[in-house]
Amino acid sequence: MGPTETRRRRPEAVGKVVCSSQARADRGRPSPPQSWEHRLLQSKGRHDLFDQIPNSCQGLVKPASYEEGIHQLMNVLATIGIDVSKDRLDVAVRPTGEYLTAANTLTGIEELTHKLTGFSPRLIVLEATGGYETNLTAALIKEELPVVMVNPRQVRDFAKAIGRLAKTDQIDADVLAHFGEAISPQIRILPDKQQHELSMLLSRQRQLVDMLTMEKNRIQNCPSQKVRQSVQAHIDWLNNQIKHIKKELDNFIQDTPAWRDKDKLYRSVPGVGPIVSAALLAYMPELGTLNRKKIAALAGLAPFNRDSGKLRGKRVVWGGRGQIRRLLYMATVASLRVNPVIQSFFQRLVEAGKPKKAALTACMRKLLTILNAMAKSNLPWSPVPVQPAP
Repeated sequence: MGPTETRRRRPEAVGKVVCSSQARADRGRPSPPQSWEHRLLQSKGRHDLFDQIPNSCQGLVKPASYEEGIHQLMNVLATIGIDVSKDRLDVAVRPTGEYLTAANTLTGIEELTHKLTGFSPRLIVLEATGGYETNLTAALIKEELPVVMVNPRQVRDFAKAIGRLAKTDQIDADVLAHFGEAISPQIRILPDKQQHELSMLLSRQRQLVDMLTMEKNRIQNCPSQKVRQSVQAHIDWLNNQIKHIKKELDNFIQDTPAWRDKDKLYRSVPGVGPIVSAALLAYMPELGTLNRKKIAALAGLAPFNRDSGKLRGKRVVWGGRGQIRRLLYMATVASLRVNPVIQSFFQRLVEAGKPKKAALTACMRKLLTILNAMAKSNLPWSPVPVQPAP
């Protein structure tokens, strides 16, 4: 073998990590001293784990034995995915590959939480499942475990991207753990018990309003007198329930001092009523803590580019929190009648040639920006708007 062929020799790869010490030996260079973490993993050929060790691992105390060192590393690396269904919780742990199951009951959740605490995980990933995850999430937060709620659509797209087309509870749990390991989604403050109760009251209020709208549509075209009487009786009952739930919402907010002050602050803006204010408290607790760009993206009101090569597509808004966006739309429509700042902004955009729908979306973003600045500065509404956060 000639010298040229010797220079082209490449070290063998184990998993995704190249054995750099062997490469130096091939080139005749001495290998630098390796950390104990690397030596532990290399002793069993686990090079793939070393590439995933986070910076926090560097502060670990040197273990007394191989088993203790591996246990420490596994705890630091552990990312847990939990697939939640009505009756069962499927748990996958990466990179160890362990798999657990538990009943989705208070007793099963308590036992599972105790086991998960022993892993000392860096991240626990759940999907929003329409309420079945509520008790589990509350238990994990109570134990101060790093839990994050992710969008099911993002996880499903991730599974397709890595070729996991099959779908079972165990596979879904492993995909959630893999998603957390690869993406490391940011841990946000999840709703506490009071905030969850407020959001449930808001959801019930919206359900009643939707049912009232449907019944009003039915009674208009109903030829039967008896059926009309039945529908009218239901309409009267729904009206009473809506009044009752609004009173419950108001009392619930007034009984919490922090919410009471914020509610008064938000409702000082012309066009923002009690339901919109309650929705901001329930669905947008980050208001006042983020800058205007991040808060707009969180609500799904930040325009995204659609460019490719020479093509310059239209900027569109999508994603974000749909509950806030729907109520901000209603608040903005009301503001166009009573809020001089939003009125002048809308007229200026339309006169500049903006389509009315795009101008209305921009007004929604401006209203949210004003509310965000007010929450940050703790100043009430003024015709001269508060300067937005940078």
